Amino acid sequence: MTDLTALTLAEAQAGLQNGAFTALELCEAHLAAIEAAGALNAYTKVTPERAREMAKASDQRLAKGEGGALEGLPLGIKDLFCTKGVPSTASSRILENFVPTYESTVTQNLWDAGAVMLGKLALDEFAMGSSTETSYFGPVINPWRRKGSDAALVPGGSSGGSSAAVAADLCLAATGTDTGGSIRQPAALTGTVGLKPTYGRCSRWGIIAFASSLDQAGPITKTVEDAAIMLSVMASIDPKDTTSAEVPVPDYRAALTGSIKGLRVGIPREYRVDGMPGEIETLWQDGVEWMKAAGAEVIEVSLPHTKYALPAYYIVAPAEASSNLARYDGVRYGLREPGKDIIEMYENTRAAGFGAEVKRRILIGTYVLSAGYYDAYYLKAQKVRSLIKQDFDQVFEKADVLLTPTTPGPAFALGEKTGDPVEMYLNDIFTVTVNMAGLPALSVPAGLSSEGTPLGLQLIGRAFDEATILRAGQVLEQAAGPLPKAEKWWLAA
Repeated sequence: MTDLTALTLAEAQAGLQNGAFTALELCEAHLAAIEAAGALNAYTKVTPERAREMAKASDQRLAKGEGGALEGLPLGIKDLFCTKGVPSTASSRILENFVPTYESTVTQNLWDAGAVMLGKLALDEFAMGSSTETSYFGPVINPWRRKGSDAALVPGGSSGGSSAAVAADLCLAATGTDTGGSIRQPAALTGTVGLKPTYGRCSRWGIIAFASSLDQAGPITKTVEDAAIMLSVMASIDPKDTTSAEVPVPDYRAALTGSIKGLRVGIPREYRVDGMPGEIETLWQDGVEWMKAAGAEVIEVSLPHTKYALPAYYIVAPAEASSNLARYDGVRYGLREPGKDIIEMYENTRAAGFGAEVKRRILIGTYVLSAGYYDAYYLKAQKVRSLIKQDFDQVFEKADVLLTPTTPGPAFALGEKTGDPVEMYLNDIFTVTVNMAGLPALSVPAGLSSEGTPLGLQLIGRAFDEATILRAGQVLEQAAGPLPKAEKWWLAA
């Protein structure tokens, strides 16, 4: 039998439907792979008993011809999604023992469609980071290595556990969240596909909040087709989430026609940043040629406020984080560190419960919201955000999608950038504009760096037009060709 963990979501779906293997066999293959890949540290919690129960129930439904859209397909869940009866930690000490009594809307949609939960995947603490080095449970390791080197590389962040697990075949697909690039950047660094939907396309209910006006759930998968399959189930209108958009969810898989003839592809000149590595520029040009060869019309466009996006993002996101994380005080749930009075208990709990990066962002956020600074920083950042959105509105009058690099470089080594927060924040330089404007974007593996590690190209689309970026993304994916798989060095670790 073929290695079941090497299958794409679509291939596994077809295999289950034609009886080539059972959901339980598929589940067991993935559980064995997870056990053998402890060196990657991708999972914070594996749920083998629940996975087997769900797989057996899927086999019964499949036997009766009653299978759902994701029937029997084993998935990993970023540990920012609350899962009923299963610890949901946000990779933070402060929530180490938090077990929700409810299920997030997105994960409930997956289980209702018949998916199987393998476990919870690690992330940067409270999704704050670009390398998954800030997790309380230790860093996640990228399955890829540089040519001729054993140095451990980061898998990107904050959805690094999700990207590493998909790249290493430890689940067929995974959920992620994207606040400033946290699905697309890790996907680019691990050779996987990462889709950040339009803000409001997927419900945020039951997802532990980082920055409420920026956070959006989406999938990390092996192929663009798999991303289309996942989004069709993850997306829904949700009365429990006031930011959930009342927009019908199309059949994204049906939108993959394979043709982009006549599609207008915009190339934003502001994304050619100073000091950009030559191989990123070359990859981008390759993408342009692939689009032209497929019949698309390529035009240069301008997004003049792009240069203000990163500084504005790092005011808005920490401001919302400082507000959202105020609830973790040791009173109702999570860690509680005793003190002589309630104020000391708050202080001790938050000092012990939060890591350095989370504390840094809470301090920045509290500062920019404080009296005397609100107008100078937060209000100004929100005005910049409006200008960024206007730029995109104007560009999409003449372009259907935009093509850019996903990241300014390939995966870096553990510890290489942790000492310089600003350098770490620059990893989001090509991705934050999309979150500031609430638009959908897709990262597709497009080639290898000079170090032999993956690089990605990003497609940005109009609001609620995920179908077009998926269609264009599949053409890009086919033109680039499949990347080789990461060698499974961890099996000997």
